[in-house]
Amino acid sequence: MAVKGLGAETAAALLVAVGDNPGCLRSESAFAHLCGVAPIPTSSGKTSRRRLNRGGDRRTNHALYMVAVSRMAWEPRIRAYVARRTAEGKTKTEIIRCLKRHIAREVYGLLIPRTPAQPTSRQDLTTAA
Repeated sequence: MAVKGLGAETAAALLVAVGDNPGCLRSESAFAHLCGVAPIPTSSGKTSRRRLNRGGDRRTNHALYMVAVSRMAWEPRIRAYVARRTAEGKTKTEIIRCLKRHIAREVYGLLIPRTPAQPTSRQDLTTAA
């Protein structure tokens, strides 16, 4: 809950999603697919767009949406990002899609414990003993 915009209910939804599917989380991309925030290309002709995956856990997707909307309202760095992307011609929906993917990447780093670095060379193995 130390993440800005992440309250008790949103944190609970994210923990439930990870707790139910620990084997599915091989990478942050897998977590994004689980949450339904992985971008899917939807291009037609000369138009190149992406949309969010409609699959995944809807409660987790909603939790990430709430974090994105709350950050858009009061965090100056995110407000500047929204203004810049709006000037580039992106819609609010596309901006929220990008923010949700970024937040999923951030949350994955907090939810999944990192393993200590393994020694990579023979010299590292002899000095570690």
